[in-house]
Parts: sequence; structure tokens; C-alpha cells
Amino acid sequence: MSRGFALLLALLFTALLSPVVRAADREFTTSDGIHLHYIEQGHGHTIVLVPGWTMPAWIWDAQIADFARHYRVIAFDPRAQGDSEASRDGYEPLRRGQDIAELIATLGPERVLLAGWSLGVLDALAYVHTHGDARLAGLVLIDNSVGEEPAPTAGPRHAGSARPIGREARMRLFVHGMFARPQPAAYLDRLTAACLRTPEAAADALLNYPEPRSFWKEAVYATARPVLYVVTPRFAGQAENLRRHHPTAEAVVMTGVGHALFVDDPARFDALLGDFIRRRVWP
Repeated sequence: MSRGFALLLALLFTALLSPVVRAADREFTTSDGIHLHYIEQGHGHTIVLVPGWTMPAWIWDAQIADFARHYRVIAFDPRAQGDSEASRDGYEPLRRGQDIAELIATLGPERVLLAGWSLGVLDALAYVHTHGDARLAGLVLIDNSVGEEPAPTAGPRHAGSARPIGREARMRLFVHGMFARPQPAAYLDRLTAACLRTPEAAADALLNYPEPRSFWKEAVYATARPVLYVVTPRFAGQAENLRRHHPTAEAVVMTGVGHALFVDDPARFDALLGDFIRRRVWP
């Protein structure tokens, strides 16, 4: 038997003996009686991923697959998103932050790395504002304002802000507009259908959080945990100010990507996040 063939057999044998931890669908019931869904994969320290406006947990599929090799990854469906139940109310920051708190409590006593994208940034900061950072090992905020200066300039009109065309067509335009790089048509169709699952009244309420910019800034500066702020150039000024003034924050501006930057360039995003985790969160 050749040495190369023996090595191949040894590797195959090791792979067969290694446990394969597949993604599992989980749910918990909130204190106001709503069933919320999340995806769980991997084992070890826990990373909690919170998606943006109307988005499903599976938009993090690349990150789930990558980080579940070394960590326990939780991708959350906020209420009325993905496979979570819709409720009559609760589409405001304090309830959304409470939902995150109850999810974290469900996961066990260990501190978690909490990562929020887009509206998930505000939901994560609402959690910190109300519950503090005692249960956090770190905080990752992806492509939304954190209340720093300068205030963001107006971007393209949001899918929920005008009604010249039908809701499905508006949502399709919104979904397509999140990416700078071509995505498969089937993927965009699936994502659009998932976003349309959020009832229109709930989606509209989520676009109208009443808190002032100072609410979010107070929250991000209240934490002493390591903070990673990853943004597109629209938030470059805020990123620089947060990096300069927050004693535990790092900031990275990614170019050549759209708002869903971790989908457009998962390799680069995952490398940034992995490096941050290894250096600052769980060395």
C-alpha cells in the first residue's frame, strides 16, 4: 500500500468517526405567548445571528455553514419573519429586544456573540439598552446606523415607504437592490417569497421605530464588550467616529458589495468575523 493511499484511508476513517452536527430547527415561546423559530448548528461557543427587515434566518446560510465548524451558530427568525409566528403587536424595539433576551436565555448560561444586520442592528442595540451586556461576549453590528455622527444621508426609497406599485413588486425590487453582485434568480425568488410572509402591517410598523438617534448611540457606547462594526461606504463616517471614540470598537468598511454584504462576499465577511472572534472574543 502506498503512503499516499494509506494517508487517504486514514483521513476517510477520521471523517467517518467525526460527529456531523447538522442544522436543526428549534423554537421557543416568548413571555407574550408567541412561537419563535431559530436554526441551530454546530457546538462550542455560541454565535447568535439576527437578520434585517422581513428577512429569514436562512439568509445567513453561508455563515452557518462556515462558523458551525468551530462554534454553535444560532440564526434567529424574529417575530413574523421566516418560520416564526406573527403577532398582533410587538413590532417595536423594546419587544424585539426582549425577544432576543428570551432567545439568549433559552440557549443556556454561556455568554454569546450577538450579531445583527440592518434592522437587526437596532434590535440588538435595543437588547443592550434594556438588558445590558452581561450575557454578551461581543457585539457585531452590520450595515446600519448606530446613532453616531454623521447622520446617514437618505438612501434609495425603502420598499415599504411608497406604494406606486403592488407590494410583491416593491418587495422584489427591495430584495434585488440589496446586492451589488449577481445572485441566482431562484435565490432571489425564494428570498422575496420569504420576505412577503411578514404581514404588511407588521412590516410597516418595523419601518417606524420611534426612538431618536441618541437611543442607539447610548446603547452601543454602554457596552464594554468587544464591538465589530462592518459597513458599506454609506456609513463610513460613523464607522470612523465609532472606532475613534469607543474604547472597545473596531470598524471595517467593505467596498464592492451591497447592503447584504455577507451574502455578496461571504469569504471576506467570514474572514473578518473569524479574525475578530479569535482575537477579541474567544482567543
